[in-house]
Amino acid sequence: MKQPPGRRKTASKPNFCFACGPDNPGGMHLKFISDASGQRYISRFRLNKRYTGPPDHCHGGIIATILDDAMSKLNKLRDQPAATARMTVDYLKPVPLREPLRVESREISKRGRRLTRIAEICDEKGTVLARSRGVFVLLNSRHAFRQKP
Repeated sequence: MKQPPGRRKTASKPNFCFACGPDNPGGMHLKFISDASGQRYISRFRLNKRYTGPPDHCHGGIIATILDDAMSKLNKLRDQPAATARMTVDYLKPVPLREPLRVESREISKRGRRLTRIAEICDEKGTVLARSRGVFVLLNSRHAFRQKP
């Protein structure tokens, strides 16, 4: 993944995220890159029949997963974890399987610990197939991810 300006790459722990984790053998393995401004994250992908909902189209839960993960990638801009507090999805058109797709996310606003973001899944022509708006809450990583005794 292209690092946002000013970020250093460090050794990382295994990533088992279902959507983007390269270490999850059953995951989607989405790869995100930041745009030139470092303010948007983009992934280009194709969905196989494993993600079928209606015939030849993607299951709505997988669509929501992709949109949520795209918005979550923006945490890298702040180098601090944030959790999804609320998310809406507008399913505008059926998302086809086996076709080139793109998901793109960007932040709309920050107010205190609350981050508002949007993401869209588009087809090869740029038609928006699904759109999401999410509210994320910044976490104190020392407390949120501490190991239990």
